[in-house]
Amino acid sequence: MAEEQTYGVNPSYLLPDELWERLAPLLPPPRQKKVPGRPRMSDRQAMTAVFYVLRTGCQWKALPRSLGAPSTVHDRFRMWREAGVFAQMWQVALSFYDDELGIEWEWQAVDGAMTKAPLGGKRYGAEPDGSRQERDQAQSADRWPRDPLGSRCRRRQPTRHETAGADAGEPGP
Repeated sequence: MAEEQTYGVNPSYLLPDELWERLAPLLPPPRQKKVPGRPRMSDRQAMTAVFYVLRTGCQWKALPRSLGAPSTVHDRFRMWREAGVFAQMWQVALSFYDDELGIEWEWQAVDGAMTKAPLGGKRYGAEPDGSRQERDQAQSADRWPRDPLGSRCRRRQPTRHETAGADAGEPGP
């Protein structure tokens, strides 16, 4: 059994050696660096950090620094996701569970929740642009009156030539 590092977190969040031995072959080989720099974070430490985020539900930026830089861990997570590592892990885990305890493949269930949407409209629910809302459901944001056909009718100022005749006692055009 290999010496397991604690990384300054509760040991229950660490990857057991047996699990790491199953996951390590699924990881793609590291890319060659073009420019020398910092040493690469170990894959085991990065996977421990990824599982820590997934198990605790914390944000990437709230990751304990002892597990690694959040940006580095997130970059490694994205790289592994794009390489299909997590889909392969799921398949390996399912086959392991099936071998150990058995999966009843004939029977399956889906769980879900149906609730009323808050702030929904009377008829069709809330629409972002209000296209299906009736006049009594929401007041127009521009507050301009509408004509009987529903289009906005702004009271316009009469033009200069319309008012010129009215001032002289003549009707406008």
